[in-house]
Amino acid sequence: MMASENRVKPGEIKSIVDASEVTVEDRFGCMTVVHAKLPCGFIVTETSACIDPANYDRKLGAEICMKRIEDKIWELEGYHRMRSNQGKGE
Repeated sequence: MMASENRVKPGEIKSIVDASEVTVEDRFGCMTVVHAKLPCGFIVTETSACIDPANYDRKLGAEICMKRIEDKIWELEGYHRMRSNQGKGE
């Protein structure tokens, strides 16, 4: 069985992430907040925190948040693609 071309591809997600406006904030000495304004204007926000502020690592927190944001974009794009294809026989 051949795979359908009706799917979201990794390059599409990468393009969206690359074109997004991203801000990273430190909060309370132990939390990272990342906002990603997608090219369409939709904003995705994620947070990451540690138990002990002595272990806080802003870079690691931002990486965790960006992975979660990327996962959310996959969900959003999949939903959008499915809704867009409703009634088109796909």
